[in-house]
Amino acid sequence: MRVEQLQAFLAIAETGSFQQAARKCGVTQSTISRQIQSLETDLGLQMFHRSTQAKLTLAGERFLPRARKICQEWDNATQELSELLAGKQPELCVAAIPSICAYNLPPVLQKFCQDYPAVQLRVTSLGSDRALKVLKDGLVDVAIVMNNRFLTASPEMVVDVLYTEPIEVLMAANHPLAMYERIPWSEITRYPQVVFKVGYGMQRLVQDQFQRLGAPMNAVLELNTLDAFRGMVRQGDAIALLPKTAVIDAHYDPTLVVRSTGEPTLKRQVVLVTTCDRIQIPPIKHFRHLVHKLIGLQTELLSVSSPTTSIAASLPQSIAI
Repeated sequence: MRVEQLQAFLAIAETGSFQQAARKCGVTQSTISRQIQSLETDLGLQMFHRSTQAKLTLAGERFLPRARKICQEWDNATQELSELLAGKQPELCVAAIPSICAYNLPPVLQKFCQDYPAVQLRVTSLGSDRALKVLKDGLVDVAIVMNNRFLTASPEMVVDVLYTEPIEVLMAANHPLAMYERIPWSEITRYPQVVFKVGYGMQRLVQDQFQRLGAPMNAVLELNTLDAFRGMVRQGDAIALLPKTAVIDAHYDPTLVVRSTGEPTLKRQVVLVTTCDRIQIPPIKHFRHLVHKLIGLQTELLSVSSPTTSIAASLPQSIAI
């Protein structure tokens, strides 16, 4: 059974004529006749009495409300898909790691809201593993995370590399390691660590580094907000290994210092992940373009200059975080 058959059936039922139904559907009368014959063959019952006027049989009367409902649902479905393809989706959902939410995303969100004011943005701060899971489950449209090739290897995933940045050491201003300009790993491994919670790519990155060095990691506390990291390392001799973008504000806090690590330099790669079907939708396609344009510009500026004031800005009211 095809939609064209149902549409022909409804046109005949409304006009009472095969000829008028053909004109209404924009096809020949012979085409209408073939569609009804095929429909009756599929259903095993005759739908119309063939006389001077096409009149519904008992089976046709029973079938009429069902055919109307099916065609209405088809019209609704095609209308929704047309609107989606035209960029008329009600919302765009993004999951991103905390440092991206704090420093990189605000300019992107601000520009997107200007370009697509009718699309409600929903942004959630999550660890990389969790962000990729909700993307795979269809709960978000885009994830901006620390790259994990094991979780993005499926063929439907589209992975865009945004930038690579070094991992630096955050500590209290009076910490013994503050005397170093570049802290040797042999010294870093001697001190207790404040780390991200399980499910955050940074915890895995730091753990792997300690394993490569053959040193035990003394993780005294697991956190998931940048403010909590700054507050904790102020209190004593614990240190935190964090991405460069996550410690920008610490450069302007006299109670904190940031230092580079010695060789080998530990780095993380930040990527945008979505799916093949989503990048065809105009708002998602545009959001992806803005991320490449604006976040790429920010990282270029950071790489050629000393840290500046935080680029985090107050978000517009149309953004729900």
